[in-house]
Amino acid sequence: MRRISSLLGIASVAAVTILATGCAGPEKKLGRGLANITEPVRLGELRRSMEQTAISEGADVAYTKGFVRGVNRTIGRTIVGAYEIATFPFPDHGLGDYEPLMYPANPVYPDSYTPRILADPMFQPDADLGFASGDVAPWIAGSRFRIFD
Repeated sequence: MRRISSLLGIASVAAVTILATGCAGPEKKLGRGLANITEPVRLGELRRSMEQTAISEGADVAYTKGFVRGVNRTIGRTIVGAYEIATFPFPDHGLGDYEPLMYPANPVYPDSYTPRILADPMFQPDADLGFASGDVAPWIAGSRFRIFD
């Protein structure tokens, strides 16, 4: 019984904290955390770091220095995302409420790639054709096939 009452106390404090803070800040922080924690699957930081290293320092170091920099930024963004998910109800007062901790709010992509909506009937249904336009599988390297352009 004592354990249940302590769990109810913790749950009530968490609920009051979430309700007292409002919705806009925690919602943005949670969404940013979820976007950042999926970085190992998306690999945007890795691709961008390799591309930017090739442009600024040459192609000979893009596969070494750019790769290591990209792995470091991917790990960093994932850790920051886990922190933002764990602390989304609470503002970071030293940083200005719910602002990003250390990386830009939006995930980065290489300059050679512009993300678009996936080819899915939910986003652009077309009853006449039976399919829609958009990226088919942008997370698979080399498969940036566009249906309509």
